[in-house]
Amino acid sequence: MSGRLWRLWLVVGLLATGGYLLIPAERWYGDLLYNSIGLASALVIVAGTRRHRPGRRAVWYCFAAGEATWVVGDTLFSYYRYVLHRDPFPSVADVCYLGAYPVIMVGLVILTRGRTSGRDRAGLIDACVIVTGLGLLYWTLLIRPIALDTSVSPGGWLLSLGYLVADLVMIAMIARLLTGPGARTASYRFLIAAILLLAVSDVTYALLNAYSGYHGGAVDAGWLLSYVLWGAAALHPSMRTLSEPATEVVPHLTRSRLVLLAGAALLAPTALVGQGLYDPGHIDWITISVGAVVLIMLVLARLSGLVSHVQDQATHDELTGLGNRRLLHRRMAEALAVGAPEAVHLAVIDLDDFKMINDRLGHHVGDELLVAVARRLTAAAGTGAAVARLGGDEFAILLAPCTRDGADAVLARVAEALRRPVWAGGQELLVLASAGVGDAAGATQPRELLRRADVALDAAKDRGKHQVARYDPELDRHATEDAHLGAQLRKAIDAGELYLVYQPIVELPHGRLAGAEVLVRWRHPERGSVAPDVFIPVAERSGLIVPLGEWVLREACEQAARWRCLPDAVPLEKISVNVSARQLCEPEFPDTVARIIRDTGMEPSRLVVEVTETAVFGGGTAMESVRALHRLGVTIALDDFGTGHSSLGLLRTCPVDILKVDKSFVDEVASGSDQDVIATALIHIANGMGLQAVAEGVETVAQADHLYRLGYHFAQGYHFARPLPAEEFGRLLRGDGGSAGGGDGDGPTAGAKIPAMSRTLLLSHDGKQQ
Repeated sequence: MSGRLWRLWLVVGLLATGGYLLIPAERWYGDLLYNSIGLASALVIVAGTRRHRPGRRAVWYCFAAGEATWVVGDTLFSYYRYVLHRDPFPSVADVCYLGAYPVIMVGLVILTRGRTSGRDRAGLIDACVIVTGLGLLYWTLLIRPIALDTSVSPGGWLLSLGYLVADLVMIAMIARLLTGPGARTASYRFLIAAILLLAVSDVTYALLNAYSGYHGGAVDAGWLLSYVLWGAAALHPSMRTLSEPATEVVPHLTRSRLVLLAGAALLAPTALVGQGLYDPGHIDWITISVGAVVLIMLVLARLSGLVSHVQDQATHDELTGLGNRRLLHRRMAEALAVGAPEAVHLAVIDLDDFKMINDRLGHHVGDELLVAVARRLTAAAGTGAAVARLGGDEFAILLAPCTRDGADAVLARVAEALRRPVWAGGQELLVLASAGVGDAAGATQPRELLRRADVALDAAKDRGKHQVARYDPELDRHATEDAHLGAQLRKAIDAGELYLVYQPIVELPHGRLAGAEVLVRWRHPERGSVAPDVFIPVAERSGLIVPLGEWVLREACEQAARWRCLPDAVPLEKISVNVSARQLCEPEFPDTVARIIRDTGMEPSRLVVEVTETAVFGGGTAMESVRALHRLGVTIALDDFGTGHSSLGLLRTCPVDILKVDKSFVDEVASGSDQDVIATALIHIANGMGLQAVAEGVETVAQADHLYRLGYHFAQGYHFARPLPAEEFGRLLRGDGGSAGGGDGDGPTAGAKIPAMSRTLLLSHDGKQQ
């Protein structure tokens, strides 16, 4: 609705302004429409502020109060004109007009201070250059002639000068906003345009009064459009972040800025030439000379700042303005040199799902998000901390001197700051982070402190997303073990230590063998059997999951081809292979699958690729890989459905054929619990969308019976069979026998056997146990 409100206000405001221009001059209803637009603008600013709740509401309330004061002045002016038939100058109306400017300026001061936090020296110098140049022109054309005019009454003289000075200060505030840092949001642009129109209209009015005469028209339209744009700035949702401090505090000296500064500097000789042509006998040499000297000094100061900026770039991140890795190392070395190592803490923070935002919304949105996150980290860390961007979406906070409890308190503030939605790319985004923190106790080198924080960050990620972990020497032992295990796993892939087992997927109620899920096992020559939940995470972290996954896929397809050659074997309809998110993110993965299918003669429709919700939820390369596989004819299964993001929209965007309902919804499915409700809902979703549903983890006949009554026609689990070695699964296909008690020894020992000859389960067609 917010997106429609500001657009509606703009349309109505523009139409009202156009209607005002069509009303003949000196008509009372023209003034009524004019004042109504101004009053509506003030009310809209208040409404927008209450709706969006920006951080510095006083900014907007000052704007609204200033506009309301102008409306009071306009109303008084209309009263003088149409009721008293007088046009006095000065009057009470003029007091209202002039009194509104300080109120507006208070809001602008709060706004600029909020955006720059007082650190933007270069932007301040640029603004001074612009204001000095324009001030000289302003003095020459307006202020000096009025100051020398003896025909005006003292009150009128003071009031006229007050208007001119107020406009000049307003121009200075515009220059400060234009040259300062901060996001150029839609609200910012509307506000700048509103203030510019106000200032230009005021100056044009003053020039017309001084040299020819004011007759309304375009000047009135400028004031009215200023009202309209001010209201649009308040209604636009981006006004929430308009006054937030910018991390980038040294504006780039871009080509457009150079042109602007050069033009402002040339206004001094322009004023000199103008006075020489208009009134050569009364050239204001002193004022113009002082202005020229001030401009030269400001330009020199700006060049000095530019040199400092170039030097600063070597130690600061260009995007966020934070210190970079080099500066962080310097700060760590200084902290270790002057303080106790145990009082030096370093936190490394990594944003979760940042790649998803980059892939889905674009890198420009990702950059805005990083800047906003940097700003929040700086505010949450406090003045005594050094915040750095290490690269990508990774940040660091150095706390020294600091106690352990103090460091934990800072991380708690950081976590709380990041829980609030971040405005980037014209929308609110939720970004959370994982963090690792370590101290330098017993360490003397910055690299050791950074290593400890990195180890802790890895531990936090192993626990899941949005976790925080503190370094402990025990983590080093686990990291060393993981490194050794990863090296051994690399050798195991080539040495034939890995093998596959196959868990049957059966059709209810008669028990026909419908497919098999492929699982990888590792028989270590020294350690014996290594559990998948031990070596699979190591493969994920080390990147070995890519070659390992390719080996599993090729071996499974080759085994399926060997089973097809068995005499009297029932053809296996589907063979399912789990694919990790890391594999899907490899751009070459669809080509790899296509090559394996071609080499092994596997029919694409018989191959099922199982992916998790989390792997494809973010879209991007992973989703493109899934779509490419589906175009090849490969069947796509969504594994562990209901435990990840569980977005039903995913079923529309991802080309899913099979839903695999997670074991957690099956465990108590016959007990009337919440799991029963969820399992019922999921089968209705699958049936409604024409998808096949497979219940995972079925361990009892009661579960199988109840699932069948709910509408499930496919299931797998220890009730039917454990994962079986290839040879034993082959016998099952040939009808030579196979048992749930066989396989690799995983799971409970009380699994039901699958009768090999009839291939029927322990359910009859009415769901009774046989």
